Amino acid sequence: MTTDLSKYDSSVLPSADALQRQRYAIIVADWNKEYTAPMADGAKQTLLEHGVLEENILVKHVPGTVELTYAAGRLIPQPNINNRHSRFDAIIVIGCVIKGETPHFDYVCQSVTNGVAMLNTKGVTPVIFSVLTVLNEKQAKERSGGKLGNKGIEGAVTALRMANLG
Repeated sequence: MTTDLSKYDSSVLPSADALQRQRYAIIVADWNKEYTAPMADGAKQTLLEHGVLEENILVKHVPGTVELTYAAGRLIPQPNINNRHSRFDAIIVIGCVIKGETPHFDYVCQSVTNGVAMLNTKGVTPVIFSVLTVLNEKQAKERSGGKLGNKGIEGAVTALRMANLG
């Protein structure tokens, strides 16, 4: 059964004092903007509600979902022995891919999934996958603020937890 994962226990999140010193990036695909915009708004609002300062949240827009990986990679410094710190504590990528009649859906989904996984294996900055991969617009609407919640909120909660693993 599918549940609304944007409902969560805030007691598992770090204190607002700790979050005031942290920086987060939200990268949003403009393709299917009617779904990605409410997800980005939900992510940003969730970060703010838990203590992240507005000036510590960067929101960047890219044309489509495939471009999310490149943009996230640009925000992660190349790791080396002396410096393993990023200017962001976590990066949330937000996109929406709706299946059509061609295999394009499969290529886009595979590209962004593999790209985010590769960025996460670097171990420098957690990159949170808030990309809808749905069969139709109804499913996108339900997951971008509808009856199944908001994947952007879920991404923000995940970012806060992953940035503070310890």
